[in-house]
Amino acid sequence: MSEPPPILALETVGKSFGAVQALRGVSLDLRGGEIHALAGENGAGKSTLVKILAGVHRPDEGTVLLDGRPREFRGPGDAQQAGVAVIYQEPTLFPDLSVAENIFMGRQPRASFGRIDRRALRAETARLFERLGVALDPDRPARGLSIADQQIVEIAKAISRDARVLIMDEPTAALSGNEVARLFTVSRTLQDQGCALLFISHRLEEIFEICQRVTTLRDGRLIATEDLDGLTPDDLVQRMVGRELDTLYPKQDTTLGDPVLEVSRLTREGVFTDVSFEVRAGEIVALAGLVGAGRSEVARAVFGIDRYDAGAVTVGGRRLSGGSPTAAMSAGIALVPEDRRQQGLVMDGSIERNIGLTTLRSLRRGPVVSHRAERDRAADWAIRLQLKYARLSDAVGVLSGGNQQKVVLAKWLSTEPVALIVDEPTRGIDVGTKAEVHRLLSQLAADGLAVLMISSDLPEVLGMADRVLVMHEGRLAAEIPRDEATEETVMAAATGRTREEAV
Repeated sequence: MSEPPPILALETVGKSFGAVQALRGVSLDLRGGEIHALAGENGAGKSTLVKILAGVHRPDEGTVLLDGRPREFRGPGDAQQAGVAVIYQEPTLFPDLSVAENIFMGRQPRASFGRIDRRALRAETARLFERLGVALDPDRPARGLSIADQQIVEIAKAISRDARVLIMDEPTAALSGNEVARLFTVSRTLQDQGCALLFISHRLEEIFEICQRVTTLRDGRLIATEDLDGLTPDDLVQRMVGRELDTLYPKQDTTLGDPVLEVSRLTREGVFTDVSFEVRAGEIVALAGLVGAGRSEVARAVFGIDRYDAGAVTVGGRRLSGGSPTAAMSAGIALVPEDRRQQGLVMDGSIERNIGLTTLRSLRRGPVVSHRAERDRAADWAIRLQLKYARLSDAVGVLSGGNQQKVVLAKWLSTEPVALIVDEPTRGIDVGTKAEVHRLLSQLAADGLAVLMISSDLPEVLGMADRVLVMHEGRLAAEIPRDEATEETVMAAATGRTREEAV
């Protein structure tokens, strides 16, 4: 008996945008009952391929096949009707609508006279969340949801459509370990039901854990489609980048100086309590813990975005006034936020303008900002951070995720800080660029900068930190030196267990 055709496939597909050829003769087949990985660096063509599968772009050449027959998607609606659902890397929710309304937008259950059946809407949403194993209020407005919760809503929306093909673009980037495990359980359930899943992640351990085959792209070309069984992470990295990486975590040994950033008994009622730590010159301190433990909230309070109820923040022995980012910047603190698109960049603004935003005063020539000075500074940082771009006047939104993160880093490093807070520095970044960011952080610490790194990526925490501070439910649960930090000791503290219980 012959094997059934793939549910969805591409045959020798090509796509260009002006002079840029994003895809060149790429083929891909997604089979029912299989989780298929798509790997490649930022700029390899993954996003373009996903948008062709989703009906956002139409290929210039090649064929899209649905159940073995040629099919032309004239728009996203055609793809959705064909059973294709996409969860993009960045959530796209309507902030002023409820969670339930976002999930069933345009498909709300109806009562008599065509009115929306609110009770049924809430019940359907509650069933979806129960299936995912999450506790979210269907009536809660989307505005103010964490990135993790926004991602969960997007996943629920896709599942609600009973899709035959589910494309997940970096779905775990902002999820905790427990949430990732829950997502994998749901994914395997869909796989058992005969769905085809395309899984895109820069976390290689996730690819090897959940996927059966992998297709690798590089510079818009198909490198290989192969079984993961028998393949090693090093093999996959070499296919992705076309070279061997010296090391993903190039941590330099440094001589630690005096304390630069000191946080004493910081408390914000209902969010975090009695948090104290210090970061010394030349030191990388990681703030670890599960999503919702209060890590980012502590960083926001230290930088002055959010006010705190008690405690103190000092820089170089000088106490800062709370609730003032201006005071934090003047004291030499820089903050690279978790959500670079919403909080770190003006997406429609140029690369050069984004880099210069934190230092506009020094770029003034008289009453106006000198365009030449702005461009010269941006060009200097572009070289130093090996930024990949066409023109500095291009909108930062056209850059890959890794290069957008470099722009945020350049924006803050240009202020010449003494302490750098980086929240999820490599979220959604490919493995090659991740190594570059790690090398940069290590070099900054070696040059005497005090670095506070917040990360949900446990290998990153273990590979880069001189000390690991672990938060659990708004409190510091443990302080672990580098030579004692392991996955077991960190996760034990993050989940409220003792080290003995973790063994």
